[in-house]
Amino acid sequence: MTIGYSQSLVEANKKADPKSPGVALGRVCISHDISVAEVADHLGVSRMTIYNWFEGTHEPYARYYTDIERYIHIIRQRKIKK
Repeated sequence: MTIGYSQSLVEANKKADPKSPGVALGRVCISHDISVAEVADHLGVSRMTIYNWFEGTHEPYARYYTDIERYIHIIRQRKIKK
């Protein structure tokens, strides 16, 4: 388990539909130890919204899909540069 995330969130993310942009974002953030607060600030939504996306209990609005894809790319690029 990643230190910044509860076991229940990690498990919910693993069980959720990986095709959901929010769940995909959650998997990347969990594996790269990116905080929910950082993600929420970057995307301009609440931390609760991010938790719901990560767990797959709510689907992001379509208007966030491009921003989510870009942020996933940024996270992956950040990891490559380290």
